Amino acid sequence: MELPSYNITYSKNPKNFKVKLLKDSPHLLKTIKKEKKAIKAFIKTNPIAGIISDNRFGVRHKSIPSVFITHQLQVLSGNTTWLSSKMHQHIISKFDECWIPDYKGSKNLSGILGHPENFEAPLKYLGPLSRFKKQDLETKYQLLVVLSGPEPQRTFLEEKLLKELKYYQGNVCFVKGTVAPIQTKTQQEHINIYNYMTSVELETAINQSNMVLGRSGYTSIMDLAKLEKKAFFIPTPGQFEQEYLAKKLKAEHIAPYANQDEFDIEQLTEIENYNGFKFEAFQVNYNKLFGLF
Repeated sequence: MELPSYNITYSKNPKNFKVKLLKDSPHLLKTIKKEKKAIKAFIKTNPIAGIISDNRFGVRHKSIPSVFITHQLQVLSGNTTWLSSKMHQHIISKFDECWIPDYKGSKNLSGILGHPENFEAPLKYLGPLSRFKKQDLETKYQLLVVLSGPEPQRTFLEEKLLKELKYYQGNVCFVKGTVAPIQTKTQQEHINIYNYMTSVELETAINQSNMVLGRSGYTSIMDLAKLEKKAFFIPTPGQFEQEYLAKKLKAEHIAPYANQDEFDIEQLTEIENYNGFKFEAFQVNYNKLFGLF
């Protein structure tokens, strides 16, 4: 079954982020209705014990135990955070449970995003989720750059970093994060540039790198936590969540960050003064977790 796309895009000007989000709201609501219709049709011919929705608002059914997975129990949107969080929590409360990919205690990755007070729906913490595994590999790169996220900000950062990295001393692996039918690799002096990497290739490259430079998206943070890496973050301009997470990790002396317009290559030396990602292993009781179904 193929579900409809939300097709969320972002404004070139970060200041217009909230306005763009409001304009996209009607499309978002229509997509949720389509999801509900698709699920209703699917279960008529496919008997299932439960539903697990990865941030899909309409993927649930009132007669089937339904779980919503997210780290965003609070949605940061500047001076409208209270409203966006209230709306999000209202949708989540329609599910039987909410599973959060983070640590439960005070030492966690998502901060106030995944640890709200007085939340109505039952919450279960899974620990951070990552497709990667830590490997003891010989260092190949002093710096791994991994770009991701919406255009045009991804391209803006790519162009800025390629200029800055000309003055960097050390081997660099630069992954643009662009979608293409064929992988390409080019060489610019000490910089190995890939348009994209497969999951296996990226896992290897991270394990072979001393430090990682990239966006402070939550998925990237979970991956780096799993691999216990040192990192430097450049949050996507106008994305309040990434800005909050970058500030949180800096305050906790895990990783430094810089705003996109203010970054220069000399700031990477700050990484030496930070601890990097070091968290205790998290064990999930799957029998208890899936007891809902």
